[in-house]
Amino acid sequence: MHIANPIYDVAFKYLLEDKRVAKLFLSAIIGETITELDFSAQENVVNVDVKDTETKKAIEPVGSDTIEKIILTVCRFDFSAKIKTETGFKTVGIELQKSKLLSGIERFRKYLSVRYASQDNTYLVTKKKMKRKDENHDEPETQTKSRQIYCIYILDYGMDLPPIPVLKVSYIAEDVFSGDEYPAKGEFLEGLHHLSWIIQIPQLKEKRRNKLEKLLSVFDQSAVTDNRCILNIDDTDFPEEYRDIVRRLIKAKEDPKTMRKMELEDDTLNDIRKIERAMAKAKAETEKAKAKAKKAEDKAVKAEEKAKNAEEKAKNAEEKAKAAKTEVAFEVALKLLEKGMPKDEVAEMTNLSVEEINKLIK
Repeated sequence: MHIANPIYDVAFKYLLEDKRVAKLFLSAIIGETITELDFSAQENVVNVDVKDTETKKAIEPVGSDTIEKIILTVCRFDFSAKIKTETGFKTVGIELQKSKLLSGIERFRKYLSVRYASQDNTYLVTKKKMKRKDENHDEPETQTKSRQIYCIYILDYGMDLPPIPVLKVSYIAEDVFSGDEYPAKGEFLEGLHHLSWIIQIPQLKEKRRNKLEKLLSVFDQSAVTDNRCILNIDDTDFPEEYRDIVRRLIKAKEDPKTMRKMELEDDTLNDIRKIERAMAKAKAETEKAKAKAKKAEDKAVKAEEKAKNAEEKAKNAEEKAKAAKTEVAFEVALKLLEKGMPKDEVAEMTNLSVEEINKLIK
């Protein structure tokens, strides 16, 4: 069975635009039952002129001068979810980020900080009324609370993470003295800390250990066909409760407009990857040139140090020879003086000064 490849942002967005399918998909990841879901897709968009892309050339008539723009998205979805719990219901904010190209964590941190600061991530609760002496003083009937945040990351590249398809990152409350752990519950802990689920698409291959991994196998890129926009899957591999997700991706594959956008997205990503490879190559060549220059500089410094050492060695040898010569002159002068030769003549023969001869006599 052929489905649209959800690794493409266009297909993934199409999948989640169906609220019922989105609830099913997110509930499976977080392991909780979402009863209500509201969302607004937040995307970074880049308008790309695809006039000269390979797909454009193949589809447009020869000589066509039309210019088409594709919106290349970096998917980020913000949801407000009502979740059924053992004691009732709770409302949380869910931030889902999906990335095909390697990104620095700064982007993820930036989005998360915006989510924490957003007023959309708050809700109103009714305050308990308290008796006051001043009956004319009106207390506000409601107060603002912050929702707990869930983060979901879907990555199509390797990171410095354990080689596991789905990782859950949680927080604990621990007594620093005893090491005892306590339930990480309550407004303060849940408002300032968040749970995260990290889905590593490259690790999904041939891993079907539970229902969630079976569901996420719709991302397994080993099932690509000759057309990278389409996956060939066996729908019987998926649990019955997740068949609607598969059907939604089948519908996306049958939508010409969606498939067209996926093809253009592929072209644009290939162009970006070419640019990245060129930049990486230029960076490597620059680093190589810098290393070569540094090596030459180090060699020059060593040569300079060697020349300086040789100069000092020659100077020391010269001083040593001079001292030896002076010592020999003193010995000759002493012998000549002992034989009664006048000081002036001794000084002339030994190249010593009269003052040095006088010191030698003393």
